Amino acid sequence: MNSARDQRLTLTAGITGAALVALDGTALTVAQPSLRHDLDSSFVQMQWTSTGYLIAVASLLVFSGRLGDRYGHRRVFTLGMLGFAVTSAAIGLAPGVGWVIGLRVVQGVFGALLQPATLGMLRAAYPPDRLGMPIAVRTSAIGAAAALGPLVGGALATHFGWRSVFFLGLVPALAAVVLALVARVPPREASDVRLDLPGAGLLGVTLVCLVHTLVGLPDTGWTAASALGLLCTAAACAAFVRHERRTAGPLVPPEVFRSTTITSALGVLLAASAVLFGTLFLSTYYLQDVLGLDPLHGSLHALPLAVAMVVGAPVSAVLLRRFGPRRTTVVGMAVVALATLLMSRLDQTSGSVVIGGCFLLLGAGFAPVMVTATAVVVREASVRSAGVSGGLQQTAMNIGPALGVAVATTLAPAGASARGTALVVLAAVAALGALLATGLPASAGKRRPDPAVGPGARSTAGHP
Repeated sequence: MNSARDQRLTLTAGITGAALVALDGTALTVAQPSLRHDLDSSFVQMQWTSTGYLIAVASLLVFSGRLGDRYGHRRVFTLGMLGFAVTSAAIGLAPGVGWVIGLRVVQGVFGALLQPATLGMLRAAYPPDRLGMPIAVRTSAIGAAAALGPLVGGALATHFGWRSVFFLGLVPALAAVVLALVARVPPREASDVRLDLPGAGLLGVTLVCLVHTLVGLPDTGWTAASALGLLCTAAACAAFVRHERRTAGPLVPPEVFRSTTITSALGVLLAASAVLFGTLFLSTYYLQDVLGLDPLHGSLHALPLAVAMVVGAPVSAVLLRRFGPRRTTVVGMAVVALATLLMSRLDQTSGSVVIGGCFLLLGAGFAPVMVTATAVVVREASVRSAGVSGGLQQTAMNIGPALGVAVATTLAPAGASARGTALVVLAAVAALGALLATGLPASAGKRRPDPAVGPGARSTAGHP
C-alpha cells in the first residue's frame, strides 16, 4: 500500500509534467510572431513548428503508454521529462527555423513519452476508487497552465525575446523528475507485456495521416489531397484493426479494445475536446472580427472558461463520487451543448457579461466531462495496461481539437459570417457526446480487482 506522502509526491510530479506540456504549447503560440520575424521564416514554416510537434505526439502516445506498461511508468516519465526539457532548451538556442522545426518534432517524441506516464503513475499509486480527486487536481493544473501560458509567454517574449520562452520549463522539469524518483512507490520488475511494433507502426501511420489531413483543412479546405489523406487514414486503420485481431500480443489489449466503458469514455473525450476547441476557434473570429477586439482583450473575455475549469475540476471529483460517472458526464455534456448554442446567438450587441457568461458555462460543463471520462478510462484499465489506456486518453485529447477546428472551418469557411451554423453543429456533436456518456457506469463504486494483481501473480510494470 502506498503511503499518503508517496502518493502526493507522485501526484505533484505527474501534474507538473502535464502542466508543463500545456504551458509550453500556449506560450509558444504567443512567441511565434517574434520567432518568425527574428528567424525570417514563412507562415508555412511557423505552422510546422506546431504541426510537426502535434504529429509526433499523436502518433506515439499509445505506443509510449505501452512502453510504460512494459518498463515502468516512472522510468518512461523520467526519460520523457528530461528529453522534453533538453530539447526545449535546444530550441531556445536554435540558429534557424529548420532547427526549430526538427527539434519540435523531437520534443513531441519526448512529450508523447511523458504524457501517458503521468496517468500511469497515478493508476499505480492510488486505489481505483480514489483516482477522481488526483485526476481533478491534474485537470486544474492543466487548465491553469493553459491560461497562464499566453500571459507568461507574452511577458517573456516582450522583455527577453522568444528564446526565453523555451527555457521556462527547465527548473520545473528537473523538480518533477526528482519528485518522481523520490516517491517510494513499491518497485516492480519489467513485465512480460509485448511491444507490438507492427501494430504501433500501423497506428502511427493512421494517426499521422489523420492529423496531417485535419491540421491542413483550415488553410487549404477540402481538396483532392485532403480526400486522399482520409482514404489513407481509413486504409491504415483497417490494417491496424485486422492486425490487432490476429496478433498474439496486440498493442491495445483485448480488455481495453473490447471494453464498452472505455470506448464510450474515449468517445466522450473526443467529442468534448472537439466542441471546446472548435468553439474557441470560431469565438476568436467573433471577438476580433465582429466586435473588433485586439487579441489581449479578446483573451480576457474568454478568461472565465479557464477559471471555470480550474475551480470546477475539484468540484467535479465530488460530483463523480456522489452521482456516478454516467449522470455527471451526461449533465456536463448537456451544459457544453447549451453553452455552444448560446454562443451561436451572440452578435454585435452582446455585452461583456453575456459573453463571459457563455465562456463560464462552457468551462463549467467541460470540467466534469474531462475529469470523469479520464477517471473512467484510467480506473477501468488494470495496472498492467494503464499506460496504453492513458495513451488512448491523450490521443483522444490531441485528435479532438484538430477535428473540432476542421469541422469549424468546413462549416464556416468565411470565419464569422457562418459562425452560428457551425456552432449549432458543434452543439449537436456535444449532444452526441452526451449520448455516448450513457455507456459509462452508473455508480462510482470500486472497480473489480485486477486479475494480474494478487498472491502469486506475475508483477506488472506500474513502476520500475
